[in-house]
Amino acid sequence: MVGASWGSPADAHSLWTLMLRSCPDAIVRVETALFELTVSLAHEHGLSAYDAAYVAAAELHGWTLVSGDHIDLVEPGLAITPADALAAGY
Repeated sequence: MVGASWGSPADAHSLWTLMLRSCPDAIVRVETALFELTVSLAHEHGLSAYDAAYVAAAELHGWTLVSGDHIDLVEPGLAITPADALAAGY
C-alpha cells in the first residue's frame, strides 16, 4: 500500500479520495518539452526522474501536484499534500 511507504495511511487515503473525485481523463505523452523540463527539474532540485516528471507534467499543464512525498516534493513547495488539496476543494 502506498501509505505504508509514506508512513501515512491517512495521506494515502486522502490521495485516493482526491484522485477518484477530481482526476481528469487525460493522458500525458512524453514529448520534448516534458522531457527537457524533467531533466532540468531533476538537476535543479535533486529529484528522481519519476518525481521530476510529475512536477514537470504539472507545471506544463497548469495542474497542482498532490503528493505524500513530504521531503522531496511538499517541503520544497513543488506539491501540496492530499489533505491540503481536499481542504482546498480540489
